[in-house]
Amino acid sequence: MSADQSAVSDRTTHRAPRILCLANQKGGVGKTTTAINLGTALAAVGEKVLLVDLDPQGNASTGLGIAQNDRAITSFDVLLGECALAEAVRSTAVPGFDLLPASMDLLGVEVELADNPRRMHRLADELKALPDLIASGGGHYHYVLIDCPPSLNMLTLNAMVAAQSVLVPLQCEFFALEGLSQLTQTIEQVKVSLNPVLDIQGIVLTMYDLRNNLSGQVEADVRGHFGSLVYQSVIPRNVRVSEAPSFGKPALLYDHKCSGSLAYMKLASELIQRERERANAAA
Repeated sequence: MSADQSAVSDRTTHRAPRILCLANQKGGVGKTTTAINLGTALAAVGEKVLLVDLDPQGNASTGLGIAQNDRAITSFDVLLGECALAEAVRSTAVPGFDLLPASMDLLGVEVELADNPRRMHRLADELKALPDLIASGGGHYHYVLIDCPPSLNMLTLNAMVAAQSVLVPLQCEFFALEGLSQLTQTIEQVKVSLNPVLDIQGIVLTMYDLRNNLSGQVEADVRGHFGSLVYQSVIPRNVRVSEAPSFGKPALLYDHKCSGSLAYMKLASELIQRERERANAAA
């Protein structure tokens, strides 16, 4: 913990939040699991985090203990402009980690926003309220993580327009690079037409199985193609991480000593280091 705390000790107190969307059009790659546990790990070392659930399945909301029948106001209402962001944000069981929950209503967002000239910018417009939004008391958000649906639709595009960078969870399986190629093309198109600052913050290898030679082959291929964009931290397949959502808890609360939890703590530390280097380079 002390190494992670030292990584955040010199952060700028009043910097604007970094907005990262977690995206991959393939389902089952550990995207939501990464959003939940990375957010928890960041909060554990003193960062204040907001997780925006933009997936109609609402798995990130469920995984943080917010039941379906306890989501009277969600990201759907915020995108439609029916309520302010501050009204919809909820605190969670993790101090410093807040949530904008999702519901199945998001399935209708494309129809509802069809005639809105700023339909691709709705989330970005709402996130402008972040400097004044303090849901769980004290401070301000250092990171906003946006959990996207497993498709390249209007919700994902809203996330990419609102974000500064994309964090890509990538499952260690045979077709990983094929799907990643399509995603990088989409990111480039969004950068050209809608959000000129958008880039890939990093690629996180997930569901890594040490017993399977394929995981090592995929890792070698991805690192060969994308080099330093790929995080050194690798998320292993882990039963405790898989069990945690059914208890409405992040893995770091369910079993903080399991290999998956330790991997997410390392990932958070590495992400903070990258962000610090980025900020120093931009200064």
